[in-house]
Amino acid sequence: VQLQASGGGSVQAGGSLRLSCAASGRIFSTYGMGWFRQAPGKERESVATISGSGTNTYYANFVKGRFIISRDNAKNAVYLQMNSLNPEDTAVYYCAASAKYSGLGYRHYDYWGQGTLVTVSS
Repeated sequence: VQLQASGGGSVQAGGSLRLSCAASGRIFSTYGMGWFRQAPGKERESVATISGSGTNTYYANFVKGRFIISRDNAKNAVYLQMNSLNPEDTAVYYCAASAKYSGLGYRHYDYWGQGTLVTVSS
């Protein structure tokens, strides 16, 4: 599975961005997908994940009510709609895939994209 994340950029606090992740592979719909982020000097952390069918979604507490993860299996894509952004959301955001897992534990994800930078200014 190859992943390509896009949609990052610079935005002011309170603004919104939509990240996209394009995936290769004919069995995309069987993979759990997730968004993760890493800020400078900090460890990678989980943001949101979604099951293969899209039925189950999981969110880190710090994004609940602000971010929405979704997927379109017909397009082999997963999205992260980010609203009410704040400077603490500044990070490189990665999408990742797992053949067997769809929870928030990022160490269970086997395939990673290259990341897209999100910068939120106050």
